[in-house]
Amino acid sequence: MEEKGIFKRKEPFAFMLYLGLLGSALIFSAIFFIFLKKELVNQDIPIRLPWTIWLSTLFIITSSFTLWAASSLFKTQVYNYLRIFLVLTLIAGLAFLCTQIAVWKSLMSSNQLLSNNTSAAFIYILTGLHLAHILGGIIALCVTIFRIFKQGNYVDTFIYTVNPPNQLNIKLLAIYWHFLTLLWLVIVLFLQYHAA
Repeated sequence: MEEKGIFKRKEPFAFMLYLGLLGSALIFSAIFFIFLKKELVNQDIPIRLPWTIWLSTLFIITSSFTLWAASSLFKTQVYNYLRIFLVLTLIAGLAFLCTQIAVWKSLMSSNQLLSNNTSAAFIYILTGLHLAHILGGIIALCVTIFRIFKQGNYVDTFIYTVNPPNQLNIKLLAIYWHFLTLLWLVIVLFLQYHAA
């Protein structure tokens, strides 16, 4: 007998992910609110964004696109290209990490330190917190890539892709990654709006 309506079984992992994303959104919203409150008190908090922040943006948008393509290929069971797009997503994600380190180096070289510059403190906090989320996504992505590459032949890969827990894994990974991309765009646009 098929379960319907309120009696339909809910997926606990999806619920936990959405709960975690809501919590992350609230944390970032609180940081934005604190920034705006400080800006109202101090009148102006000039922000100088390094150019590498735009390179980071390009990498994270690219990684979101490649993961979307990989998710589509997972559903249609096009395995060779699936592997390629997952690896491209990982490369773009790692490039995002490297450019974030370059952003921090650029801030430090221009003497915008956490201790002596309010605007730099907000950039460090927002990008650092986002980076922690990205690291979690990269770990999950590496585990997924390892599991898919472990499937040696077509039959094993087919069985892997039609398995509901594996389908859920890819779906939740994609939701998480796209959320991080959207969150990054919000962070960059927020900082750009308040840039000197």
